[in-house]
Amino acid sequence: MSTRTEISSLGEFGLIDHLTQNNETKHASTLVSVGDDAAVLDHLGKQIVVTTDLLIEGVHFDLTYAPLTHLGYKSVIVNLSDVYAMNATPTQITMSIGLSNRFSVEALDEFYEGVYIACEKYNVDLVGGDTTSSTKGFIISVTAIGEVQENRVVKRDGARQGDLICVTGDLGAAYLGLLLMEREKKIFLESPSVQPDLENQDYLLRRLLKPEARKDIIDFFEEQQIMPTSMIDVSDGLSSEILHICKQSNAGCVIYEDKIPIAEESRNFAFKLGLDPTACALSGGEDYELLFTLRQEDYDKITLNEQISVIGYIKEPEEGAHIITRAEKKHALTAQGWNAFK
Repeated sequence: MSTRTEISSLGEFGLIDHLTQNNETKHASTLVSVGDDAAVLDHLGKQIVVTTDLLIEGVHFDLTYAPLTHLGYKSVIVNLSDVYAMNATPTQITMSIGLSNRFSVEALDEFYEGVYIACEKYNVDLVGGDTTSSTKGFIISVTAIGEVQENRVVKRDGARQGDLICVTGDLGAAYLGLLLMEREKKIFLESPSVQPDLENQDYLLRRLLKPEARKDIIDFFEEQQIMPTSMIDVSDGLSSEILHICKQSNAGCVIYEDKIPIAEESRNFAFKLGLDPTACALSGGEDYELLFTLRQEDYDKITLNEQISVIGYIKEPEEGAHIITRAEKKHALTAQGWNAFK
């Protein structure tokens, strides 16, 4: 009798590891394959990065409150973020969609309006894709292609003992925006006549529904000749991403709770919901900020950018991964962020 393994028992990353354990690279031009934020291909002196994201209605987005134009925009941004996480510049995307007959051409026009706004803003070409019917729900698959100068690729495996751990922007806002929208959806389903109360939380909702990718940071690195030692985008929560870098770099780390950047709006709304803002930052996800490590001698260069916070240090692997709380207690970092198969 054949055994059945539930996908949920592996989790998202376990499943990826399982499906790609025998994946062999056949071409010399494939420099980085599965296992990083994007693949890297060699192309006439410039290296090409390729990355794909799949967004499924009911899993990654809810059309009860996600406007189609914002969804089109966000579906491009989440892919560009992975390209920037390789220290590369996105150049092209392909867009594939599966949709049921409940969508009209007008609805698709709204979605693509967001796609084209993102392409315009980030100077990216839409070069292809596929459209198919879906028995239910809306399925979006975007592939992003970018380029990077040789020797400028930044992967997840370059962090070394003593490196600074840095993060851009602020964390936890998208997750809190999601909690607000889910709360209002529940009220709406129970009492459709009740007007939603979004509490003027424009910042949190924008971070959830219309995030941006950190092109500005990659441009800043180039201007200042900064070369991070490792980098990843923050899509699954800060702790999960730090643990990816530690695993791939065979390193430990320590981060400090009071150094984690959290916006005032996020802090206040978390307290209002009875939540710990730090927990929202560590486990929330969908912030699309960049987490990177840097040699200590480059510290002076990043002080020029108020969008970058230093939150800790890379340690030896046997030290493990820890967070020092405001009360100066030491806790192990655990990945409690987004897992697609929970």
